[in-house]
Amino acid sequence: MATRQETIFVAGHRGMVGSAIVRRLHALGYQNVLTASRNQLDLLDQQAVRGFFAAHAVDQVYLAAARVGGIHANNTYPADFIYDNLMIQANVVQAAHDHGVQKLLFLGSSCIYPRLAPQPMREDALLTGVLESTNEPYAIAKIAGIKLCESYNRQHGRDYRSVMPTNLYGPGDNFHAQNSHVIPALMRRFHQAKAQGDAQVTAWGSGNPRREFLHVDDMAAASVHVMELASDVWAGQVSPMLSHINVGCGQDVTIRELATLIADIVGYRGAIVFDPDQPDGTPRKLLDVSRLRALGWQAEILLKQGLTDTYAWYVAHVGEVRAV
Repeated sequence: MATRQETIFVAGHRGMVGSAIVRRLHALGYQNVLTASRNQLDLLDQQAVRGFFAAHAVDQVYLAAARVGGIHANNTYPADFIYDNLMIQANVVQAAHDHGVQKLLFLGSSCIYPRLAPQPMREDALLTGVLESTNEPYAIAKIAGIKLCESYNRQHGRDYRSVMPTNLYGPGDNFHAQNSHVIPALMRRFHQAKAQGDAQVTAWGSGNPRREFLHVDDMAAASVHVMELASDVWAGQVSPMLSHINVGCGQDVTIRELATLIADIVGYRGAIVFDPDQPDGTPRKLLDVSRLRALGWQAEILLKQGLTDTYAWYVAHVGEVRAV
């Protein structure tokens, strides 16, 4: 395999998405992948970020660093979610620009779209309606990140691209008891219930909302694919005011179906009870991924296989679950 000599900084390399991007880059022959742990570089510290870029000749940036979490975490720490994400984005993008980095990929979230956006959600649904209240601060921060990249492209001629993934899961996910997303939360709950012999497991909400899920290795592959597209090819699918693109698999399931599938994979045979007094969130979140498919990429990992692999990773790392 030919080696690739560009120096690429992956911000957030210890997170689920960032670590998958690092694996993907290495698999494709990139030799100079630059990373920094939180102890080495606090992305909330503007001067530290500027110093990092001044000390390294960076060619490309993958901005995968973010504060993330499920409904409980978003509801409990709204100030942390909006502040931390705004600061990380602003610090990295500005420092990249100041130090001559021409190419950057910003990772957003499908929660940027209105709560009741037409399904499947197209990129041009952005800013056309009211956001889901349970994660509005996080969504606003991510929208600001998109507009930040667009603004540097318009004013400074940069090539800063944004990808909006659907709900992600996979190795390295956050399995915190309260602050995790739905897949790791259910996986942990069923795993513990099986070990303890519990007769039933209670899941949040009605079980009726529909969600789309993408394995993190597919997300990493899509991110590198988008970053490697020639500028003229990318420009054919975007515009200065529509510089983001959806990343998903194009299929969704109900939370009830998801819970049943995870319970089966874990081997939990008890009852699954849904608590309708807990919030459901957005009724449906399915992305329109036609633009990405037109650019030559589509998801490969089926949900059942991806969940099976994720559960195997969880069992192997059950003592190393990370907290938000």
